[in-house]
Amino acid sequence: MSRRVPRGRSGSWRAAVLLSAIACGSALVSCSSDNGGGGSSTASISPPNASNFTGSAPSAIASAASSIIASASERASSAAASVSARASEFAASVDADTARASATAQKELKNVQGSGNATSEVSMTGLPTAETGGLRAVLVTITNKSGKTASYAVQVDFKNPDGKVVETRYVGKENLEPGKKAQPVVVSRQPAEPQLTAVLAKAQRY
Repeated sequence: MSRRVPRGRSGSWRAAVLLSAIACGSALVSCSSDNGGGGSSTASISPPNASNFTGSAPSAIASAASSIIASASERASSAAASVSARASEFAASVDADTARASATAQKELKNVQGSGNATSEVSMTGLPTAETGGLRAVLVTITNKSGKTASYAVQVDFKNPDGKVVETRYVGKENLEPGKKAQPVVVSRQPAEPQLTAVLAKAQRY
């Protein structure tokens, strides 16, 4: 004789069985379970394969550092070359303007005793090295304070810290009208160190 489960209780029983099956399935997915051998199986994560990676941080950093250093060296070399070029250009322009005048001035001053008769008509001003490519240069201003056209010869000595003359330069201006000015430039060819002082040695009006 079979027993019949009441309709209401049959629905509840089926729901309980379904929930139990879902719970078990969830447990199988998310939890460890015993196998027949008495051991346990666990989910494992394999480490990444190192052969799949390319490059390395240390070498990349070293490469970037080398690139920065090379770039800085290149800029420094370029700047040095630029300064040297400006110095050569400045010296060449001065030589072109004063070569003949320098020779004439040196000749006129050869037999001049003392400081000459025109030191009061000559003044000197040092030029910024930024304008001369790093060269030591002096702007010589000659002003004709006499009442007639005259020519001038000027000698500039460069002295070291001990007061010794280490270099002499000559400039001049011919046929300068009364009240007019001439401004030739004297350039020293000595090294930047030690510091030298430009001194007006002679100035002759003739």
